[in-house]
Amino acid sequence: MKRGLVIGKFMPVHLGHIALIEFAASMCDELIVSMSYTPRDPIPANLRFNWLTEIFNDHPVVKPFLVEDNFDNENLPLPERTRIWANFISRTYPPIDMLISSEEYGIPFAQHLKAVHVLFDPDRERIPVSATLIRREPFKYWSFIPTQVKPYFVKKICLYGAESTGKSTLTLQLAERYNTTSVPEVAREFLTSNNFTVDDIIRIGHAQIDRIKEKLLISNKVLFCDTDTITTQIYSNHYLKTIPDVLYSLEKEITYDHYFLLDIDVGWVADGLRDLGDRREEMMYTFRKALETRSIPYTLVSGNWQQRLNTIEKVLMEKFSLPKPDSNIS
Repeated sequence: MKRGLVIGKFMPVHLGHIALIEFAASMCDELIVSMSYTPRDPIPANLRFNWLTEIFNDHPVVKPFLVEDNFDNENLPLPERTRIWANFISRTYPPIDMLISSEEYGIPFAQHLKAVHVLFDPDRERIPVSATLIRREPFKYWSFIPTQVKPYFVKKICLYGAESTGKSTLTLQLAERYNTTSVPEVAREFLTSNNFTVDDIIRIGHAQIDRIKEKLLISNKVLFCDTDTITTQIYSNHYLKTIPDVLYSLEKEITYDHYFLLDIDVGWVADGLRDLGDRREEMMYTFRKALETRSIPYTLVSGNWQQRLNTIEKVLMEKFSLPKPDSNIS
């Protein structure tokens, strides 16, 4: 049996890695993919390993393994470093017949392993990308990121604030303009009045988080969310005079990349659930204080609908390098 080896940090896994592994697998009866990690890595090791295993779950030749990189010495010259690597590989895995790589370390590493070295696309002509480039500018290299990995890089944007400030309308408009998905205020799917129970509010809290996780899987670079778990807490406290502990746990499950706090300088419009038109200043203060108490940065969004849209798109461009859509709202 011919056994091959591919090593890497896969931080993140990208199409270049996939092409390398598929090429290597075509030459072997068994391919060990050894993913190394350190506690200091910018992307968690278990997440990266889950990406690898999910991508190659149906490939019987590919065998991913996760190992801690506690043996390397970056201060040594490459021949000495690769000797240390080879000693580790020999202790950890069965004998390796073939090393497949795209890097300069391949030749000395293979020699120490007493294995054949096969070079794959060293100039990255087939797939011109690297993990470093993706971490630095994920949206620029979006097409090189596998479907399983893209949710990690999606920017989660929360449109936040008191009732009747345009959150729902702007969420839908922004999702359309950026060709992506959005998450509605899920409470409106559960309630027909503000006469609800603690059990209701807990169900709403879980449903909001579940919907975000679901939409992340199909989002294009950015996900616009109408409200968040803090909002659920605020209304729970207002109507029920209590906040279930689970809502604080749910709050920790989703971290938004930016908050837009919508000002109350637009007309209040009544509907079946809105009943705080006479307390707008008070609710605005409550929403703002909730962010500031948590030291969450936010952008205040004021003005007419076009001005609000312009403010949001300007921040998205400056903060996340998301190109501003050309057209104005109709």
